[in-house]
Amino acid sequence: MAKQKKVIANIKMKVPAGNATPAPPVGSILGQYGVNMMDFINPFNEQTQGQTGNLPVYVTVYEDRSFDFIVKGRPTDELIMEKLGLDGASGEPHRNKVGTLSQQQLEDIAGTKLPDLNTNDPDTAKKIVAGSARSMGVEVES
Repeated sequence: MAKQKKVIANIKMKVPAGNATPAPPVGSILGQYGVNMMDFINPFNEQTQGQTGNLPVYVTVYEDRSFDFIVKGRPTDELIMEKLGLDGASGEPHRNKVGTLSQQQLEDIAGTKLPDLNTNDPDTAKKIVAGSARSMGVEVES
């Protein structure tokens, strides 16, 4: 049985898709753990080429300075704001509504987010996205 490597850090950061550089946030975060930044930057940029926005990246750093990373899709709130052309969410989501999401828009966003969610069911994904929308002050058509 192979011996497991000891994890020294679990890092979450947002990195511009296809455009990671040794500048912050990548350099300052990975540098403190002695990770070779180019070993992260080149594969990340290849994997995210053609995507847009800041993508959440989860990096696991091991004590031998090796690492694994997982790239998630764009955050749900960004997708909702883009679909509705909003600049931001409501400061008081239960009082001040900032937009309405149609069922078609909800299905589009849920389809995009499905690989990142903890479900394989499209109806459950729609409920998760609808909950995010409501917490932003966006109404969802029934």
